[in-house]
Formats: sequence, structure tokens, C-alpha cells
Amino acid sequence: MRLAELSKRSGVSTATIKYYLREGLLPPGRRVSATQAEYDEEHLRRLRLVRALVQVGRVPVATAREVLAAVGDESVDQLSRLGTAVSVLPHGPAATGEDGAVDTARRTAEEVQRRLGWRFVPENPAHGMLVSALAALIRLGYPCDVEQLLPYGRAAATIATHEIALIGEFEAPTTQLEAAVALTVLYEPVLLSLRRLAQAEEAGHRFGGGPAPG
Repeated sequence: MRLAELSKRSGVSTATIKYYLREGLLPPGRRVSATQAEYDEEHLRRLRLVRALVQVGRVPVATAREVLAAVGDESVDQLSRLGTAVSVLPHGPAATGEDGAVDTARRTAEEVQRRLGWRFVPENPAHGMLVSALAALIRLGYPCDVEQLLPYGRAAATIATHEIALIGEFEAPTTQLEAAVALTVLYEPVLLSLRRLAQAEEAGHRFGGGPAPG
């Protein structure tokens, strides 16, 4: 397909595609003349992944270039590729300082993951974000011990099982990576909305005669 068709099918403007080509985010097409090139389905899949990273995930172009090099390495297994793609998405700030709250939060986060049977990977950005959130709760005096956190972990495990199954429905490895990035980003506001709706419903049952206002 020519550039115009690639743009139409992907929903990405030709100017943006040319920018991705210049930045090395998209491999060059097969040259058919001095000014024109042909692109194939792999270009379309890669373009969708780039769009998921840069436009949806807000990943800087330089970081996206590194990720694309990693996920395009066929010597690396698909699990490692998925981990690389998701780990570069923007995360909340990691815990700073070495006060007692941070120390307690680190121990709590590690114990929660151990109790859930999860692998403990301290360099995972999500672990750092969890420690930071727990430290803030501890400083403010809100409950967040292991027993109070385990229901959240179990609910997250159920959600993760569903999401990974969704990703597995895509056949092409590159499309799976695109889906992993896009679903991680786009479903987070869905999860937040459903949680608040559920809270309103539960509060209505517990404290009143009907659903609580949202």
C-alpha cells in the first residue's frame, strides 16, 4: 500500500507517519521510485503500536524508539516483550526519602505480593508506585496493612487474568504488544469509573435505602 492508504487505514496523518519514519519508529517501506515507497501489513501493525505508545501512552519518542527496538528483537520471548512495552508507560512517582513510612510501605508491599503468590520484582516501576502510595497513606494515618490490601490484590489478579486473555485473542505478536499498551492505558479510567459506581451502590445499600449519589 502507498503512504496515503497507510494513513487512511491507521488513522494517522501522513505528516505524522513521515515524522515516525524520520525518527526511526517505523521501518522504511520498499522503495518503488525516487519519491514513493510501498508499505505492508507489518507497517500497519507497527504504526498502531507506535500510536499506542506515543499518542495513547504518552511515551517520549526517544523512549518509544528504545522500546520498539526491544520488542522487535525476535531473540527475546514474548513475555519479556510485553513486560518491556508496559513498563515504560507513565507511572506515578516512586517513593522518596528514607523515613519510617517508606520503610513500612516497602515491607508491606513486599509482604502483600508474597501473600498473593506474585513474583517480587523491586525494580518494577509499579512496585515503586505502590510503595509511594502506601507511604502517603501511612503518613496520613489511613489503614493500609497487609490484610486490608489483600482484597485489592485479589481483585487486581482477577482483572489481570481477564486482560491477558483479551491480549491473547490477537494473533500477531506485534498486535499483542499494541493491545497490551492500549488496554493498560485506556482501561484505567474504566476501572476507576466502575469502582466509584460500585462504591456508590454499596454505600446506598449500607447507609441508606437506595443507591448513593455519585
